[in-house]
Amino acid sequence: MRSLPIIFVTVFSCAQPVSAGQVHHELRVRLFPSEHRIEATDSVTLPGPVQTRQITLNPELERIVARTGDRRLEVRYEGIVNDPLRQVGEEEARGQKDTAGSVGPEGVYLDGRSGWYPRVSQEGYEQVTFDLTVELPQGWDAVSQGTRTRHIVSDDGTVVRWVCENPQDAIWLVAGQYSEYTKRFGGIDAMAFFREPEETLAGKYLQAAGEYIGMYERLIGPYPYGKFALVENFWETGYGMPSFALLGPRVIRFPFIIETSYPHEILHNWWGNSVYIDYPSGNWGEGLTAYLSDHLLKEQRGLGSQHRQEVLQKYADYVLEGRDIPLTSFRSRHGSITEAVGYGKTMMFFHMLRLELGDELFRRGLQRFYAENLYRTADFGDLRTAFEAVSERDLGWFFDQWVSRIGAPILELGDIEITSVKGKGFGLDLDLRQVQEGEPYRLKVPVAVTLKGAEGVEQLVIPLEGARASTTIYLDSWPLRVDVDPGFDLFRRLDRLEIPPALTQAFGARKAVIVLPSKAPAGLLASYRSLAQVLTRTGPGQVEVIGDTDLKDLPPNVSIWVFGWENNLLPHILPAMEEYGVRLDVKTGEVGFADMAATILKRSERSIVLAGRHPLNPDLAVLWIGAQNAAAHPGLGRKLPHYHKYSYLAFTGDEPENTVKGRWPVKKSPLAGFPGGTYHPMGFLKDREPLVGRAAETQPNTQKPKPNEEKTIAD
Repeated sequence: MRSLPIIFVTVFSCAQPVSAGQVHHELRVRLFPSEHRIEATDSVTLPGPVQTRQITLNPELERIVARTGDRRLEVRYEGIVNDPLRQVGEEEARGQKDTAGSVGPEGVYLDGRSGWYPRVSQEGYEQVTFDLTVELPQGWDAVSQGTRTRHIVSDDGTVVRWVCENPQDAIWLVAGQYSEYTKRFGGIDAMAFFREPEETLAGKYLQAAGEYIGMYERLIGPYPYGKFALVENFWETGYGMPSFALLGPRVIRFPFIIETSYPHEILHNWWGNSVYIDYPSGNWGEGLTAYLSDHLLKEQRGLGSQHRQEVLQKYADYVLEGRDIPLTSFRSRHGSITEAVGYGKTMMFFHMLRLELGDELFRRGLQRFYAENLYRTADFGDLRTAFEAVSERDLGWFFDQWVSRIGAPILELGDIEITSVKGKGFGLDLDLRQVQEGEPYRLKVPVAVTLKGAEGVEQLVIPLEGARASTTIYLDSWPLRVDVDPGFDLFRRLDRLEIPPALTQAFGARKAVIVLPSKAPAGLLASYRSLAQVLTRTGPGQVEVIGDTDLKDLPPNVSIWVFGWENNLLPHILPAMEEYGVRLDVKTGEVGFADMAATILKRSERSIVLAGRHPLNPDLAVLWIGAQNAAAHPGLGRKLPHYHKYSYLAFTGDEPENTVKGRWPVKKSPLAGFPGGTYHPMGFLKDREPLVGRAAETQPNTQKPKPNEEKTIAD
């Protein structure tokens, strides 16, 4: 997030570094949204004696500073805070916007980098506690961290007080005209603040909050705050702050958010918002949060291996040679590459650590790490310390090869031979190799063997610490098939034939060409051109926009995005779709699927997107977008980057609304071998048990009793 310019003012500060103790803020704030104005008084208590030093404050705010005691100073300030929303990140089509601080009639958003309260650290990290009272106009309310201890609503306006005694790395203040809903679980208040009355939806969010908090308390430890609040923002966000989450007006109403983004933001109260992240040494928090929310919920539904495949595909499609960074260099997501590494690779790091130690030790390691680092800054070294303590093992090699090193292993399956072994049944000789450049990784490679007459598979692990490992597996039955890492348990660079072509492969290409249909009606062609300009900012590569009269055949060295039913290049890319049973008839304007006989997509009713492998270069992609409804193009430009993992899509209406989505099947993986030379489907591969199940609601936790809250609802 960008911040407003901050200037330094010479004032009284502390003789010792503030990081030696907390700075306490006693804030009295008045907000005037219609005027974009804030008035405030902050009585600051320092952890040491006052001497002449400096503080930082938003330069738009006029201030008066006075010393009030040996360890206290008072700052009175007022002014305008009105930074407009701006596009952020490397890929504008992903639709991320941000502000460095805003007070306005649509809502209020102030974070630690807005400069809305005085910061008094001498150097480096500052931890604060606070007592915040906010006065607002009638119909308005405010939310911050901690516990609400006062809430007065009257014709004169609203007065609300938030107290946070737990050390924080910043103070957030958000405000709006809300409808509030509350439900108590154990010792925790689940709260929801909507910009319009939403009783039914609020009830779903409140119930889910109780379930998720209970689940994570059992897995990690006590929830670190007295409340969790869901707050609707005035622009599209998915922010997780200490004890509350800020979701945008569209996002908050998507039905899938309760099962995806919502638990992710709740979990950040453990990772990032109470155990703080030492960003200069690498952001471990996003990957751990992704593993224990996004991945865990998929694992609970038996879809863990599918989720890992999608994560590894994103890395393969976006993190091409020369784009990689080590986990120690990841700070935050600002594009698809940093997301694939900082979220994806880090998520897989924790998955492999779990497999290395086993579920019980992994859970104990999480609990120890949380207990030892609560309300302090932690890094990968602290993670290593916790997991080494519970496992009584040296994990230096594991952290070194996955945290500090760039790249990924690439596996190959060599020759397979079967021999009859007297008294032992059959011997299966396997040859595994690492073929990436650089030093080999120290791996434990999962292998699944499908046996004749068996429904399931024989699962085993083969150590691979060098470039090659040859081993013999003794089996009671004849082996029909061998699969290497079929559950995608290892972080590695996938072979293209292990994963289906998808939008990620097109969006992640170094170079791509968007080909516009010259025969399309003028209005439709102009709309396609506008859509193309949006999608050029979808990924990290270079994208050129040309007409179909500029090409007679497919160039072999770039990904090709073909727009329109009328496009001259459409016949050249059809084989890439027909490989998966797609029937596209330009004359009738229909798209059919061999595996979905009942699904017929009509040109007049749907906006259709199909991805396939480049016929001349399987490392590249072809992408077709057939959307005759020009009114749907702005929505497609906004939505397609968020459907990146899919191979085919269909939308209806001007919005447009997704109605069909899916991924092509993987027909033959190079890491699947057939000892007899005849293809055989893999036996049933059971997904492992989840780390923790989802509970109905929280159990009482061990937090201190929350203070009595004064509630006054005036006539």
